[in-house]
Amino acid sequence: MPRQLLQPAAPSASAVATAAEESEHGVMLPFVYPRWVPARKLLVVDDDPDIRRIAALALERIGGFQVTLAEDARGALEAAARDTPDLVLLDVSMPGTDGPALLAALRAVAATAHVPVVFFTAASSEAEVQRLIGLGAVGVVPKPFEVAELPRRIRTILHDLGLD
Repeated sequence: MPRQLLQPAAPSASAVATAAEESEHGVMLPFVYPRWVPARKLLVVDDDPDIRRIAALALERIGGFQVTLAEDARGALEAAARDTPDLVLLDVSMPGTDGPALLAALRAVAATAHVPVVFFTAASSEAEVQRLIGLGAVGVVPKPFEVAELPRRIRTILHDLGLD
């Protein structure tokens, strides 16, 4: 049975993020995203606070996602236990438990065993991408990433997985 999309006939001005809206971080946002579209829940895990902040800004304000942030494996596992995400965006290289080890830990928990994982990595050689896909990732986003491109990449991955 095909999915039906329900949209209000005439959304109010407050229901739509405006183009070039300035965020609380002083970044001009280039995209209009309808807020009545249900938001997918993302968990972003990265030890770099700047990457977390920029990713959250892009994914929430441009992509319309609901974003939870974690700086390490412990925080990620706690956040995922509180509210299972639809997708995890995970840094490969983190102190302590790295991304691949955290992926294994997520797979060992029934509630998150099925959650798709996309890796962030500065080492985006073809061999590294293939290694990460072989570990069970559904995608790899190279660092640094384009702010406006990140939400599009995540939407494409969710669409390809049938989760849009």
